Amino acid sequence: MATYIVGDIQACFTGLVRLLDSVGFSAERDKLIAVGDLIGRGPHAIETIEYLYSLGDSFDTVLGNHDLHLLAIYSGIRKAKPNDKLDTLLSSKNIETYINWLRKKPLALKPNENSLVTHAGLYPKWSIKQALAYSDEISEQLTGDKWQTFLTNMYGNQPNIWDKELTGAKRFRFIVNALTRMRFIKDGNTLDFDCKAAPEDASSELTPWFNCHNEKLKNSQQVIFGHWAALNGVTHTTQASGLDTGYIWGNKLTLLDLSKNVKHSVKYKDTQ
Repeated sequence: MATYIVGDIQACFTGLVRLLDSVGFSAERDKLIAVGDLIGRGPHAIETIEYLYSLGDSFDTVLGNHDLHLLAIYSGIRKAKPNDKLDTLLSSKNIETYINWLRKKPLALKPNENSLVTHAGLYPKWSIKQALAYSDEISEQLTGDKWQTFLTNMYGNQPNIWDKELTGAKRFRFIVNALTRMRFIKDGNTLDFDCKAAPEDASSELTPWFNCHNEKLKNSQQVIFGHWAALNGVTHTTQASGLDTGYIWGNKLTLLDLSKNVKHSVKYKDTQ
């Protein structure tokens, strides 16, 4: 049995199948975990969701910002844009089943004792235990009767500094942003949402979250994440493993064999 963690799929079903075939993935034997953004921008949203749903207990995922956006679009809170490429999925006769399936997924998973999976990373002031607890708070909202009210209040960049005394919509918004949208930190603990570039192309006042000292993260622990295509998976630290390698932009789709700590990729140009 192997546990594979795959980077941002973004409805690129052809690349996903080719990548899973390349490592001999078997739903009867192995476990597949995704770092979120199952859909969004890619051409095969319905095929991707249908396949991942069909894997049953052999598949799990954390939610990414595109997945949360799908829930908001379905709920009429946001309008789909043409480049979201969600029409076939939204018009599916099974869309309600898929929506209810997705909203039961967390923002953070712990696949083994020393690993955390989230879409964007781990806020430098949080431990893995805290991230999982905060993820549970969001799951309680998403699975509750007022889940669409939660989504209505989810959007926005404030607050951008964590305070454990935060309550209500402000607290939930920060948790969602830290776990699904974070890239850079400024002034030690402030989330920056303006820059999406690679670290070497960013302002000197911005620090990648994984380069910020986290006194609560042990040397033996690692955070596995996606979301940041400009990194191309490179973090230069053993405590952070980036899996978004920009397949949707013509680069690569990558997965991590967790037990061996080995990455495998397929190139976009080789899967067309």
